[in-house]
Amino acid sequence: MATIGIDGSRLSVGERTGTETYCYHLLTALARLGIDDDIRVYLNAAVPPSDLPPIGTPICIPFPRLWTHLRLSLEMQLRPPAVLFVPSHVVPLRHPRSVVTIHDVGYLHHPDTHPANTRRLLDLTTRWSTQVARQVIAISEATKRDLIAHYRVPESRIRVVPHGVAQSLRCPDPQVIAELKRRLDLPPSYVLFVGTVQPRKNLGRLAAALSFVAKAGLPHHLVIAGKRGWLAEGVETELLASGMSNRIHLLGYVPATDLSALYGGADAVCFPSLYEGFGLPVLEAMAHGTPVVTSNTAALPEVAGDAALLVDPFSPAAIGDALCRVLTDGLLRASLIERGYARARSMTWERTARETLAVLRDVRDTSTDSTNPNRQRRRK
Repeated sequence: MATIGIDGSRLSVGERTGTETYCYHLLTALARLGIDDDIRVYLNAAVPPSDLPPIGTPICIPFPRLWTHLRLSLEMQLRPPAVLFVPSHVVPLRHPRSVVTIHDVGYLHHPDTHPANTRRLLDLTTRWSTQVARQVIAISEATKRDLIAHYRVPESRIRVVPHGVAQSLRCPDPQVIAELKRRLDLPPSYVLFVGTVQPRKNLGRLAAALSFVAKAGLPHHLVIAGKRGWLAEGVETELLASGMSNRIHLLGYVPATDLSALYGGADAVCFPSLYEGFGLPVLEAMAHGTPVVTSNTAALPEVAGDAALLVDPFSPAAIGDALCRVLTDGLLRASLIERGYARARSMTWERTARETLAVLRDVRDTSTDSTNPNRQRRRK
C-alpha cells in the first residue's frame, strides 16, 4: 500500500498552542479510527515524544535549524512517501505530492500585529505552499475565502476541514476547581481569556472592557492564560495602562491538566481576537459549559454559530456590555450554555480526522498528471 507521510514536527514542541494542538488531536483521532494505511510520522526529535499518538511509524530525524527545508527535504528525496501531509503551513522544498493545512492569513489583515520579518516569512511560505501543494486544507470558510482572494488558489484545490473539540472535555468537579483557584491564587469570580499573548488577540481592548464590568458593580477579574508571543511587551504595557491591572492575572502558559479546571471555574470566556482562522478556545469553553463572548470577525462567527455573543472587537464598550449581560442575565447564560454544549458536540476531532484522511487518500490515489497544478499550468 502506498505510504502517507505526516510532518509531525509540531508534536515535539514543549508548550503546545494552536497549530500544535491541532496536530496532536488530529493524529490522536486518526489513530482511533483504526485505519490500516501505511503511515510514517516525521519528527524533529531524537526520540518520539512520550504522548505521540499510536499511529504509523515514527521517523526521528533531528536537525538543529531549517528542519523542514533541509532535513525533511532530504528525507523526501531519499525515501519519499506517496503523499506528504503538512499540518501547518510549510511544504518542504523537496516534496512528493503534498497536502498542506493553512490555518489563517491574519498577517495580511492586521500587518501591524506581527513583526515585519515574521510577516514577510509567513507570506512567503504560505505563497509557496499553496502553489505547490496538490490540495490545501483550510480550517474554515473564512480562511478559504482569504486563500482565493489573496493567493489566487483555485477553489477546486481547497477543502474546508474545520477543527474539532475533544468530546471528553467536561467541567471538572467543584473541588478540583477550588484547588486550582487556591494554587494559582485566583479570585472567586473571573472572566477568562485563553491564547498567546500577542497584539492580534486584542487584550488591550479587553482590559479596557473590564472597566465597564467594574463600573457595573461586578467583582470579576480578568484571567489571561497563554504564553508570551511576539510583541508581547507592547501588550503588557497596554494592560498596565488600562487602569485595571489590579484585576488582571497573567498566568503564562497553562498546561492541559489545569486548563480544564480554569475553563470550568470561569463565569465567562471572552475571546475578542481581531482575526482568527478558527478560534479553538471558543469551542473548548462551550464544551465546559462556560458562556462565550467573541468577535464578529473572520472565522469566529462561523465557529460560534448561535452559541455565543458576537461583538465588535474594536469597541471596548461593546465587549464590556456583552460581558455584563452574560454575567448578570441568568436566562441568557442558561441559553448560551445549552447551545454551547450542542455546538461543541457537533464539532468533533473524529470528523476532522475522517475528512482529512479522505483528502490524503484522494491525493495519494489520483494520478500525478491529473492533480499536479504546475503541470496543468504548463499544458495551458
